[in-house]
Amino acid sequence: MKVIFDHSVPRPLRDHLPGHEITTAFLMGWATLENGDLLAAAEAKFDAMITSDKNLRYQQNLTGRRLALIILPTNFLPDVIALASKVLAALAVIQPGSWIEIEP
Repeated sequence: MKVIFDHSVPRPLRDHLPGHEITTAFLMGWATLENGDLLAAAEAKFDAMITSDKNLRYQQNLTGRRLALIILPTNFLPDVIALASKVLAALAVIQPGSWIEIEP
């Protein structure tokens, strides 16, 4: 699956998500894009976005989007790494246009 990390997601998480093609918004040159524009840009090139912005699904209209969204409970690196298995499980089942909120 092609996955993009939102600005808030620690990059070392990608080392714990084998089997997926992962990049970051920063590496794509999208560091200045706000949420709506970032979602639109990501949707054109990726299957899923991982974010720790818990308000994103409330701030943006996700209806009709093809991009799947995985929401982390934190961006604190040790906690995010500890959740890697849950993120992998979410990536295995998430459907286009849906979202999964990872619980600690």
